[in-house]
Amino acid sequence: MNAIVALCHFCELHGPRTLFCTEVLHSPLPQGAGSGDISGQNEQAEEEEGGIQMSSRIRSHSPAEGASADSSSPGPKKSDMCEASGCRSLAGGHPGYVSHDKETSIKYVSHQHPNHPQLFSIVRQACVRSLSCEVCPGREGPIFFGDEQHGFVFSHTFFIKDSLARGFQRWYSIITIMMDRIYLINSWPFLLGKIRGIIDELQGKALKVFEAEQFGCPQRAQRMNTAFTPFLHQRNGNAARSLTSLTNDENLWACLHTSFAWLLKACGSRLTEKLLEGAPTEDTLVQMEKLADLKEESEGWDGSEEEEKPSSQPNAVEGQELSKSSPETSLMPDCNSWNVAHRRLSVFRSLRHMRQVLGASAFRMLAWHVLMGNQVIWKARDMDLVQSAFDVLRTMLPVGCVRIIPYSDQYEEAYRCNFLGLSPHVQIPPHILSSEFAVLVEVRAATRSSLYPTLFDDEQSLNKYEFVVTSGSPVAADRVGPTILNKIEAALTNQNLSVDVVDQCLVCLKEEWMNKVKVLFKFTKVDSRPKEDTQKLLSILGAAEEDNVKLLKFWMTGLSKTYKSHLMSTVRSPTSSESRN
Repeated sequence: MNAIVALCHFCELHGPRTLFCTEVLHSPLPQGAGSGDISGQNEQAEEEEGGIQMSSRIRSHSPAEGASADSSSPGPKKSDMCEASGCRSLAGGHPGYVSHDKETSIKYVSHQHPNHPQLFSIVRQACVRSLSCEVCPGREGPIFFGDEQHGFVFSHTFFIKDSLARGFQRWYSIITIMMDRIYLINSWPFLLGKIRGIIDELQGKALKVFEAEQFGCPQRAQRMNTAFTPFLHQRNGNAARSLTSLTNDENLWACLHTSFAWLLKACGSRLTEKLLEGAPTEDTLVQMEKLADLKEESEGWDGSEEEEKPSSQPNAVEGQELSKSSPETSLMPDCNSWNVAHRRLSVFRSLRHMRQVLGASAFRMLAWHVLMGNQVIWKARDMDLVQSAFDVLRTMLPVGCVRIIPYSDQYEEAYRCNFLGLSPHVQIPPHILSSEFAVLVEVRAATRSSLYPTLFDDEQSLNKYEFVVTSGSPVAADRVGPTILNKIEAALTNQNLSVDVVDQCLVCLKEEWMNKVKVLFKFTKVDSRPKEDTQKLLSILGAAEEDNVKLLKFWMTGLSKTYKSHLMSTVRSPTSSESRN
């Protein structure tokens, strides 16, 4: 996360001052103003926290808090520094702290002020505003402020007990500065909790010191007995004490560096940017609704029902797919004779692969029935082959239009599923075989004369099958068909398009036609327009042909409940429509 975390202090002599700051460096460490070489010394044992390695590999600074004698240095003048280190964190000549993140090669550098003049100005302004005008009621708590030019700031002000201070407390703030306003706002809960923890620890240490000093020498009574002297005359003789003195912790700044470095790393890791292209698609909404329904069903199950186990495997569940992990012996008694590893190769990989295996005319007939919403029946002994066929064919339809029973030992009606897998011995009713609203794909063992030429070596596993596609209403070769089918075939026959590109074309085509479905649904179901107006609308949408109209009506069943309820809730009342006219 490209941000700076700083600890600020309100000095009674000089006003707001920056005590300690930690910044992120993605490039090599900057050259210091005095001697900016990176020292190769390692002074103490290394500490690791949260994947960040803190070592004493440091930069050497000049005695004046990292500022050179040049007047153009961004650091404060030495004459502005409090005595007894009230406005200081690191002693003169202290090189600072550097932590190396081995995973990302990012360095976290801590010192009193940023070396870069622009960063120093930003931090300085944020420090002044956090301890003067930008405070919450009570002067203690979190607040957000900033602008595009000087960055955005999350500030948390707090008090530290000091028995020698006016009012027995001193004012501090911890600020987080970054240029990304949205990211900083989204990080508010995380930053508030972690910074509040750091503040509680500082206040706890300071409170122990304060109570010990008050017990040994109560300052309130001593001040009451002291002759009155104007504050302006005595404040120079009562300089602010350093935070290490107030907390009695000599390792305070090293601990703060570790905390600030971890805060920057953790805050940057918890949120990731994701490109969102408009509103959620209908497929996404339908999938979310299905997950919500499944969650409600699982929560409604009783413990007694979970303990009961059915005596036999159910054929299918309406609106749901059978789990592939169910025992295969209950569905296909003779599957044990198959070679499992070889059978896994006997699957369809894509629509293009299926078209090459079935042939252009058979695939067009099958795809036409799929898009029209007719029942697609596959009869085969290989359940994996049937499942792969359904996985490929369902990509042509919206998620809400797909109802699959992958494998069953009896015929299921069309209202329960539009994709049905059957074992070879299952008898299909004669009226289904002759129906124009169903298509049957029979997978038979291929004879030597019917073997088709293989295009790739990995298609030899399907070479042992013969696929027979029949229907009571075969699609004529010269039939125009729905527009989306012609575009799908054009994409499949274009060898310049890879399989992944074809998949994205399918997504775009489905979204295009789902938008037409939404318009038609709003026009006919919500507004209740006459048929003449509906025909004009279909002409405008480029879907006036018979097959396109059938497709739109079928796809209308796949609209999400969320979209339908939204449209129904926005229907104009008769009074409002009359007043509008």
